[in-house]
Amino acid sequence: MSKTTTDQCLPLTEAEERAYLEHIKGRITSELDSITRKMHARHTEMLDLKTYLQENKSDMDHVEKAAARQSIEMMTNIVERAAAQKLRLSKLLDSPYFGRIDVGAQDDEKGQPTYIGVHSLYDSGSDATLVHDWRAPISSMFYEFELGDAYYDAPAGRTECRLVRKRQYRIERQELKFMLESSLNIQDDILQEELSRASDDKMRNIVATIQRDQNAIIRNDRSHTLIIQGAAGSGKTSIALHRIAFLLYKYKDSIRSDEILIVSPNKVFAHYISQVLPELGEEMIQETTMETLASELLDDKVKFQTFAEQVAMLLHDHDPGYAERIRFKASSEFLAKLDEYGRRVRSSRVRAKDVKVGLLSLDADWIAARFRRCAGQSAANQITAVLNAIVEHMRFQHGKNVVGKERTKLRADLKGMLTNTTLKTAYKDFYAWLGEPQMFKQLKGSRYEYSDVFPLIYLNMLLDGASEMDHIKHVVVDEMQDYTPIQYEVIANLFPCKKTILGDHNQSVSPLSSSSAEAIQEILPKSECMYMHKSYRSTLQITELAQSIHRNPNLMAVERHGEKPLLIACEDSEQEVDHIREAVRSFFDSTYNSLGIICKTQQRADWLYKQLRASRTSVTLLTPRSTVFSQGVVIATAFLAKGLEFDQVLVPFCNDSEYRTVIDRHMLYVACTRAMHGLSLTHTEERSRFLRSAPARAVTAPRRMAASR
Repeated sequence: MSKTTTDQCLPLTEAEERAYLEHIKGRITSELDSITRKMHARHTEMLDLKTYLQENKSDMDHVEKAAARQSIEMMTNIVERAAAQKLRLSKLLDSPYFGRIDVGAQDDEKGQPTYIGVHSLYDSGSDATLVHDWRAPISSMFYEFELGDAYYDAPAGRTECRLVRKRQYRIERQELKFMLESSLNIQDDILQEELSRASDDKMRNIVATIQRDQNAIIRNDRSHTLIIQGAAGSGKTSIALHRIAFLLYKYKDSIRSDEILIVSPNKVFAHYISQVLPELGEEMIQETTMETLASELLDDKVKFQTFAEQVAMLLHDHDPGYAERIRFKASSEFLAKLDEYGRRVRSSRVRAKDVKVGLLSLDADWIAARFRRCAGQSAANQITAVLNAIVEHMRFQHGKNVVGKERTKLRADLKGMLTNTTLKTAYKDFYAWLGEPQMFKQLKGSRYEYSDVFPLIYLNMLLDGASEMDHIKHVVVDEMQDYTPIQYEVIANLFPCKKTILGDHNQSVSPLSSSSAEAIQEILPKSECMYMHKSYRSTLQITELAQSIHRNPNLMAVERHGEKPLLIACEDSEQEVDHIREAVRSFFDSTYNSLGIICKTQQRADWLYKQLRASRTSVTLLTPRSTVFSQGVVIATAFLAKGLEFDQVLVPFCNDSEYRTVIDRHMLYVACTRAMHGLSLTHTEERSRFLRSAPARAVTAPRRMAASR
């Protein structure tokens, strides 16, 4: 067990705890001063060395110059590391720790205090760890155990021990707000207080309130691919990011932040989650979207519809043929047929001929047999494999070395034996081979439908092989429910590394092409499913309304109470907009930070934004081109609001003509589950069929609002 606080300074009372906090703050301040002095000294040395190099470079030989530059580079690295350490300590000074466990031997009734924070604090003077990083092995007991027998697994093996005390603290701006004795896993009072707080413009770290089931997911390092099915508001994205932070901590010698990639649904969401890892002391990781990935894989040579445009078409056009094409290409049967077609094309594209090598020759049957042996490889690899087979045959059977121009000509001859069918032609021919030519249609401007993009990429991989991105060592895929089996096959071929895949099947914005955790597990055999059923985001009243729209039988809501959601009937669209203006005014008079006005379509969002802006109402509009999430009043579609959360949510236009189909139900469910503390829904005509039995307070918008405008 590592050395921690000594018995001589064992704080027990609140006064002693406050005194201990001052002691820790003093140690941090002292360490910050020491680092600042060292940074200044190194910076001065570096400037002096640069000046010396500049003034004497004509008198210095190559070795001296190289040594000086190496010293400058070394000092620069030292200063950069010190700056990073200084930043971590500065954050630690604001809130040095959030928990404490007193750990002793199994027969020990006293125990040794172990403080737990976002970062560790080591005191070289006393050779003691004053604060343990939340990811450290010993810290796991804070999340895993109640008082009594416990254990933790360290690199040296399992340590059996006993927890004799558990405390939780709220320290803000260097001040102890309160502390609680906790005999349970994580004290409900702390969790409830955290959940009741107003939202931020970026996702926060949750290290102080990680629950036991969440901790099991975060510290799971045995699974090659971990699939997390989490209910709306269960914190699955946050948990996935904390898991990445844990892996970077535990395996810091074998994986770096620039070797991790997150596939997020859009740029707004990527911005929203961007602060979590830096708060946890890790660098930002690379981020991309499926569309960006597709463009790169197709070398920007194929124009295609985006996923957002696909969803918009489903919401607007109700074209049964379009919907059927999406459903068809999202099936495992479609994937199997494309696999079969790829094998047929690979085997049939070879037109073997006799080959002459000097005075010697090999007949077409011999060449065809060699091509068949490597039929599963890309065209380039097939040519190389057959060429190498010929070269070896000539050397061992005839004592002839094939080099230079002979080898170049031989490669050209082999290349000419492969039929030159373009990827686009092969893909179109696939549907003729299937006997389903109507399943392939292009949009105006020869654009591909989104449902064709990844089948096209996968066929290219089948014919020419996949270029593995082996520099990536871990991939995080968020909103997993919105990707098809073929998309997961592409990801598996592209990234053979470990993966964290997360989402909620109930929040699919395109149910025609959604994937469940179990379906993904079938495609990725080295995977494990873990489930997060408890929802933390919304009040019990908001959760009950969302459940009435689209029931998730496994969801368990944390019992946090609030106001009953409102169903507000308006006479016409003018009165509805007036009510929304009034709701915005009320929001700005409240203590909340964010109000999400969530529409079904972008056209509705654009129209409402113009109405509100015409009266100089302060609102922000999110579009598929947006890159930043901000606080205040935000108008967005349910599609763009996925993964985001707001203190209050207003869902307008909840008429039965607006929300009536299966995909409409999913959109309404997503919109309502964005709300943390307050939810209201407005309608003019008959309210949506999905709200007829909603547990909400039905009211009529007061007529005075239209007159007051």
